[in-house]
Amino acid sequence: MLKTHLTELLDIQHPIIGGCMMHISGPAFVAAISNAGALGMMASAMYESKEEFRSAVHEVRSLTDKPFGVNLSLFPALRPIDNDLYADVILEEGVPVVETSGARPPQDLLSRLGSAGVKTMHKCVSPRHALNAQKAGVDAVTVFGSEGGGHIGELGLTTMVLVPRAVDAVDIPVIAAGGIADGRGLLAALALGASGVTIGTRLLVTQECPIHDDLKKALLQATEMDTLTILGSLHNTLRAWKNPAALKVADLESKDSDLWEIFNIVAGTETKKMYQEGDTSAGVIACSQSIGLVSEIESVSTVIHGMVAQANEFIEQIEK
Repeated sequence: MLKTHLTELLDIQHPIIGGCMMHISGPAFVAAISNAGALGMMASAMYESKEEFRSAVHEVRSLTDKPFGVNLSLFPALRPIDNDLYADVILEEGVPVVETSGARPPQDLLSRLGSAGVKTMHKCVSPRHALNAQKAGVDAVTVFGSEGGGHIGELGLTTMVLVPRAVDAVDIPVIAAGGIADGRGLLAALALGASGVTIGTRLLVTQECPIHDDLKKALLQATEMDTLTILGSLHNTLRAWKNPAALKVADLESKDSDLWEIFNIVAGTETKKMYQEGDTSAGVIACSQSIGLVSEIESVSTVIHGMVAQANEFIEQIEK
């Protein structure tokens, strides 16, 4: 058992959060993560209407009696997102945790959630962003190192440096993200002062993850050298798996190509095709350098319990 400020704040067994992943973090996957003693996070942006989102929340509730959370995306989007509609459902259905990512969370949104007892977190890529999020009123911050898969910001700060700097800057729990895939990473993050970790890439290659088996098998063959950063020309840097689609985006960016050519490749329709049909060259998938640490397709429960067990084993070795 690893008890921290985060496990107390979120009422979870293990100091681990399942990273929110677009087109992936639906009810069954979220529930599997929560049932394993971590915190599953729903991707609200997957649902185009208030009632679709409400139905998904109900489905999660039917699959787990453990805490879970919802991510509200504040990133620019081709489809306008009204997070107030999602917040309505969150409050009406008693969702206990909300994570925001992207721009600084609006004060009125945080106040509305906080007054109802919802615990709030915000993803940050620098100590300054973490401090601003604390001032805005969040209960915890996730600091995202540049090794991580997904939107990593433009500063290039690594998890090893970012976590202790953020811990020194704020008075609320810090969650480490970026390049963490096993118990060694979990223990390292706690040693740096974090209260827990967020993992995403490791959970991609699990039995419950709703992506095609051919994609999981391809990711198993990847090493820490098989990611790249793209979309830097749009000031929206993303670390992705180095597949043909991502390489094409990088090539287009190097040639200052039309933005719509890039958008057509990174569009959600292409990514969903890859997830559903197993065409590993069809779209872009966020992927951490930690993919090199993944060697087996296991259950979510095995991954999470294994991380905690390995961390405890290393604690015992250190204490000898």
